[in-house]
Amino acid sequence: MSILKIMLLSVSIISSVIFVPSSFSAETVLITGANRGIGLALAQQFQEAGYNVIGTARKPNKAKNLSALGVRLEQLDVSDPTSVTALAERLDGVVIDILINNAGIGGHSTDAFSDLDIEKLNKVYNVNSLGPLRVTQALLPNLAASKGKRVASISSKMGSIELNTWGCCFGYRGSKTALNSFNKILSMEFGKRGFVFVVLHPGYVKTDMTRGRGNITTSESSSGLFKVISELNAGDNGKFYDYQGNSLPW
Repeated sequence: MSILKIMLLSVSIISSVIFVPSSFSAETVLITGANRGIGLALAQQFQEAGYNVIGTARKPNKAKNLSALGVRLEQLDVSDPTSVTALAERLDGVVIDILINNAGIGGHSTDAFSDLDIEKLNKVYNVNSLGPLRVTQALLPNLAASKGKRVASISSKMGSIELNTWGCCFGYRGSKTALNSFNKILSMEFGKRGFVFVVLHPGYVKTDMTRGRGNITTSESSSGLFKVISELNAGDNGKFYDYQGNSLPW
């Protein structure tokens, strides 16, 4: 091959690399409770995939690992209506393609029902059930401005009534069951407007909440969740999946 042909071939290759547009147009994802655990791992997954990531934390000044990712860091306490409203005001006009309601707690629990302090269950319901509802409601205009309009809430198979074969954990189980029900309602009310609402079981993950117990890492869980969330479409609206994309019973 002549030198001229080699030069022309090289220019052609370089031009194709530069001018062929990417099939992926950067989307914006907001992840609550992104300062540690599954939330932090998800923030890293989406950031490395080229998404514009907004990560929230109750105490941003202590979210050093999240800040180190270079994502947009915002203060948010999902249990505080004032905090949620303030976030919505700061994000006014920002298009959000994907909302991931990840923030959650284990909550009060006892071995014996007689020892259960029922009033202490208010906190876990406020965070795990009402929290995602508050955030979704506040950011609905941001989501409505997107073509994707996807809302994924991190639930648990412990929220499945059918899979509850051994009792335990009134607060956590009940709060996730309520979250699942809220998700179904929203999927019915907003599905015709192009929204996609799903709840996801992240697996039994080694996190602070599980005190390091679990059978998968945050990296393994977030990798599966990322695939499921990034590929959501209208046919998934109202569904309950695990982190591998398998359907779960209600």
